[in-house]
Amino acid sequence: MTERSSTLIGRDTVLAELRDQARRVGEHGSRFLLLTGVSGCGRTALVERFAAHHDGPVLRAVGASWETTRDYGIIDQLAPGAVDVPDPVAAAERFARHLAGLAGTVLVVVDDAHWADEASLQTLASTVRHHPRLRLLVVATAVEGDTRVPAGIGALLRRIATVEIPVEPLTAAEVAAVAASFGIVLSPPVADTLCRHTGGRVRYVRELLREVPRRTWSRFDPVLPAPAAVSARVRDLLADCSDAARRFVGAVAVLGPAAAVREAAALAELGDEEVLDAVDEACTAGLAVLTAHGPAEISPADSLVRAAVLEIMGPAAAARAYRRAADLVDDRVRRLRLLVAASFAPDQELADRLDAVATERAAEGAWAEAASLFTDASRLTEDRLLRERRLTRAVDALIGSGDAFGAAALVPEVESLRETPLRNAVLGYLAIVRGRAAEAEARLDRAWELVNVDRDPDVAALICQRHVLHALVRCRPDELVAWADRAVTLAGPDAPAGIEAAAIRGLGLAARGRVEQAKAAYATLADRVRHGAQAQRVLMGRGWLDLTLDQVDDARAALETAVPTTFSGGSTRISLWARAWLARAQFLAGEWDDSLRTVAEAATLLDRTGIVLAGPLLHWTGATIHALRGQWRQAERQLRRIDAVPQEYELMRLCACLARAQIAEARADAAGVLRALRPLAQGWITTHLDDTGSWPWADLYAHALVQQNRYTEADEFLTRRENRVGLRHSRSERARLAAARGRLLGAQGDLDRAINAFDRALTLLADLPLRYDQARVNFAYGQTLRRAGKRRDADVALSTARELFAGLGAATYVSRCDRELKAGGQPGARADTELTPQEQAVSQLVARGLSNREVAAELYVSTKTVQYHLTRIYAKLGIRSRAELAALWGRAGL
Repeated sequence: MTERSSTLIGRDTVLAELRDQARRVGEHGSRFLLLTGVSGCGRTALVERFAAHHDGPVLRAVGASWETTRDYGIIDQLAPGAVDVPDPVAAAERFARHLAGLAGTVLVVVDDAHWADEASLQTLASTVRHHPRLRLLVVATAVEGDTRVPAGIGALLRRIATVEIPVEPLTAAEVAAVAASFGIVLSPPVADTLCRHTGGRVRYVRELLREVPRRTWSRFDPVLPAPAAVSARVRDLLADCSDAARRFVGAVAVLGPAAAVREAAALAELGDEEVLDAVDEACTAGLAVLTAHGPAEISPADSLVRAAVLEIMGPAAAARAYRRAADLVDDRVRRLRLLVAASFAPDQELADRLDAVATERAAEGAWAEAASLFTDASRLTEDRLLRERRLTRAVDALIGSGDAFGAAALVPEVESLRETPLRNAVLGYLAIVRGRAAEAEARLDRAWELVNVDRDPDVAALICQRHVLHALVRCRPDELVAWADRAVTLAGPDAPAGIEAAAIRGLGLAARGRVEQAKAAYATLADRVRHGAQAQRVLMGRGWLDLTLDQVDDARAALETAVPTTFSGGSTRISLWARAWLARAQFLAGEWDDSLRTVAEAATLLDRTGIVLAGPLLHWTGATIHALRGQWRQAERQLRRIDAVPQEYELMRLCACLARAQIAEARADAAGVLRALRPLAQGWITTHLDDTGSWPWADLYAHALVQQNRYTEADEFLTRRENRVGLRHSRSERARLAAARGRLLGAQGDLDRAINAFDRALTLLADLPLRYDQARVNFAYGQTLRRAGKRRDADVALSTARELFAGLGAATYVSRCDRELKAGGQPGARADTELTPQEQAVSQLVARGLSNREVAAELYVSTKTVQYHLTRIYAKLGIRSRAELAALWGRAGL
């Protein structure tokens, strides 16, 4: 992609739609397309690219603001001298005759049609409507959001258009692609900053990439100006405003988005009567907008306009205005930010105030705000050691907030500082979120070696808390609990390090089998920490624990609450973990579409933050669902995302192994499952994190061993697992192991014990909302019964599995169920209301009033089999009770 062609980045969909509409002209007749978007979105470049590849005549016209009252001005550009009548209908006839002499589909391009004259638009509309066989395609472009455009023209364009095609703003990823065409590499946060600053408008993105010095783009927090063209336009608009309006616009720019009108009026020194006129004038000129909250709040028209106004004011005037504004606002943080904006030299008193507030916000867990305040405090600090400490704390807060890219941008500066425990702890923390286990361990160990616990207990507690996170993802629960206890002892239970350590400590307790203690600890912590950003950490940890205990509904509620960061000031890093586990909860509950949406949203966040630690956990779920649905390319894409990041941490490797294994199992590739899970079977996972059996890999491995006829290995493996399983293990894990044992026993010819094992598995799952696990157990049960010649009972289990898999959209397994049913002699997909012979027998006996136990005795099957049949009968007949079934038999003799 070249700099010149970068105007078309992200526009493939729109170009495809234009081409599709052109094809429709031949099938359905003439069409009028309206291409809309904000100023600078690239409408003209789009339509020019489309016209350049059009196979036929192209006529062009451009609207101009000073020609809107010139009747037929646009038509005269398209067909000079061809139309000389005053009536648009008659003009359309003349214009149609002119076009009839042209061969092929005629493309008429009207750029900036919002400045077209009404008569020309009416003529084009009449030509399209009354001459469909002309093979005419009109493509008009129009701006949105420009207050200068006559309202009637905008309404007319929408009324006459056959199809309106919006040109959406660029995404941050597309902005990064535009920058790459200029030879500039933007980190995701900087791309996001540029995207938000320009509103995703490609014209302004390109202008800033040309005008701003290249070194600016390597900063993690660049302050971006307005493009020169925007500044010139804003200067002209201000020149046309009254003095009061100019002062008011300047005040709004100084105060920033969502400023109170009364504050802006006070800063501009306007009276009550003057301010109303100033608001009206500023909004009409397109320099300010009243916010959605109503007329009491006002904002600059956009970030570019604000930057242009501040540039036009000049540094000295802007600084004076910032200082006056600081006296007007009530919010403490906002006041400090205004004072920072007015400061061009070190200011120790202001730096100390910033540091104090940053420390408070960090204590509350509002890391993003703390990072910004620490950065400002560092910039305004003259003392070298204090400046370095504040910069280091800013990096720590950036990581805590989830901005690993921003933190990484400051690493060279931090590494150049003298070695301190805090510096090593912060660099170790960054290594953790970037998935670099060896570096993290070395830096954290060095930090602990250097710190004086008695003299600097706060830094010591912070180091302990970082060790807690490191131990969690290294799958070392004993170390996790020990470091958490140290952190709480050093910092106190209510300090940030103490709360964050306690929020993870419960996971370590549970991993060592102390589940009740973990639950009690979370209950106590949740009682103490109910609000704000720290509560987000508690909810995430509690949701994670609930999920490992099969409490899916509780887990989902906690994790959904832990996801948002906007209003609670929470951490993006914690939100990522919450999203990853929420996707898992949704998967287990059978809400696969919701789960994939959560995966997609979190993946965007991963890309923007640079935090890779939670990626494998997230993409494991995505890969599993896509594989089960037979969406192999999407599944492989998720796997590639896992493989694209370091996997030094055990938890990352565990999720990567599981993702590969589940794709292999969905492909019925037992050998592939064994290859994927071999690292887990070699011991490190079983001795560290898996004491609760919360990671569903053991049954996958055992089933694959059986399918590969490695019965002795399967028996030895299952025996080891079963000997370690106790009541502290989740019911779902015990059910999965029981089903694997059932498959092994069936393969060895011990059918009675196999049936008992499968029935035990189904009983354990009976009242859990784990639809996928229920489907898998039924499928394995059905396969085992069919291979033992128990066709009737096999059909029950396989049909139940099929219905569960179908409800989940697991097309891969629906097909496998159909193959099994067909192999057993039963069609895989019956008519919705067609009962099998066994179902007819069950329904007849139930309709006569027999209980499930009596029906089972009559048919020589288990009561569970009767219940399975009843569930399917009710679904097929659309009923919900035995009474309704009896009534159906009475009316129709089914």
